[in-house]
Amino acid sequence: MHTKQLYICYSGLCIKDLFNFQFVFAQIKFVFAHTRNSYFTYLWKIMIKQGKILIVDDNEDILFALNLLLQPHVEKVKVTTMPERIEHFMQTFDPDVILLDMNFKKDSDSGQEGFNWLKKIKNADPDMVVIFITAYADMEKAVQAIKAGATDFIPKPWEREKLLTTIASAVELRNSRKEVTNLKQKVAALESNRSFPEIIGESEAIQSLFETVEKLKNTDANILILGENGTGKDLFANLLYQTSPRAYKPFVHIDLGSIPEQLFESELFGHEKGAFTDAKNEKPGRFEIAAGGTLFLDEIGNLSPAMQSKLLSAIEKQQIIRLGSTKPISINVRLICATNADIHEMVAEGDFRQDLLYRINTIELHIPPLRERKGDIELLAHFFLDRFKKKYKKEIRNISSTAIKKLNEYLWPGNVRELQHAIERAVILSSGFTLTPDDFILRPTIAKRQKEMNLNLEQLEMNAIKNALTKAERNMNQAAELLGISRYTLYRKIEKYDL
Repeated sequence: MHTKQLYICYSGLCIKDLFNFQFVFAQIKFVFAHTRNSYFTYLWKIMIKQGKILIVDDNEDILFALNLLLQPHVEKVKVTTMPERIEHFMQTFDPDVILLDMNFKKDSDSGQEGFNWLKKIKNADPDMVVIFITAYADMEKAVQAIKAGATDFIPKPWEREKLLTTIASAVELRNSRKEVTNLKQKVAALESNRSFPEIIGESEAIQSLFETVEKLKNTDANILILGENGTGKDLFANLLYQTSPRAYKPFVHIDLGSIPEQLFESELFGHEKGAFTDAKNEKPGRFEIAAGGTLFLDEIGNLSPAMQSKLLSAIEKQQIIRLGSTKPISINVRLICATNADIHEMVAEGDFRQDLLYRINTIELHIPPLRERKGDIELLAHFFLDRFKKKYKKEIRNISSTAIKKLNEYLWPGNVRELQHAIERAVILSSGFTLTPDDFILRPTIAKRQKEMNLNLEQLEMNAIKNALTKAERNMNQAAELLGISRYTLYRKIEKYDL
């Protein structure tokens, strides 16, 4: 087939009436491979329909012409004469490219309106690809448009070939920006927590943990870290990652206690564009971002039974499915999980799936509370003193022996995190060279119980739940944390006592 014949064939009213489509497609590929003619490059590009285009122009004839021209070559086209509706279309239509007129007032040729709308578009979506179209084209405006963030500048009347080629390139640019965004997420995950965490401790309990971590450094075993709030579970998770064979792969941390149940699948498994109301773009889940690396699931004890089931299915099948998709995605991650809850008690009470526990606790690490590692309190206190006196530019030299005695006698319900805050507060408020007992404001330790205490266990439990709910202002996560139980155990007990 000659080049001229191919052109006639493609530009006819109906290709299938003249030739078999597959044959014509093959011929186009052949010609594209053997010619530098830009027109055939354009033909090749527009054979694949992709990209959603929003056209904003006050001239309805222009909108009609552009819509007619683009419909056969792109995925979808939306048009409007009202630039005020751009935000609406960005939220509901999610265009890949916006064709934007520069002037919307009669006899206006300054282009300022277009620049104002461009600024609003870029504020809403910095990666949006915008192409200006105007009947008042000049080099100065073109340069100004590019500097303002427009991708290209097309004068009216336009050249058909040039317009289509420009839009095809703009769609490709939009797709590339999406890929870059996804890549940045993975790079951020890879680069986060690159330095080794500082875990301070010379006690037997801590040294035993270090020995266990050393034994695990060449394994991919799933780890479950148990410990009270503030003991440093996240630090040990990071240490396990840094010493593992996956140390140069991503490390992704997600707090399951802070994820609403309705967003669980989206956060962990990702979603396709349009999967739900606010799904303006496709989004990879944490499993995808952590591909080849380590996924740290913090506060796993807060998962509802439904969420536990979905997580178990993903782990067992080694694959996930994005919301809004039917295509399975294989996953390859190492799981490190952590919780402050008594997860074995939760299993016994039916609040946590036993089969899920078996999947995540190949190895269990128990982080001791600070009250069980008294020998580390002084060491940690001096470590935090050195850090905060530099931060706040204080000339504090040491901590008095009486202050150390006070710190050792305290039970530290908030563990290392509470000690850190206590030292920081003391450094800020102190005016001397030595921290004294008066510099430390600690929560009073209950020495004895009230003499006339109600010994009915159920009454005690109900009162404790009431007090926790009041203190947390009925925030279930906070109340459960105060009580040392899971959120779902709390729900069950609230129902039991009709609170």
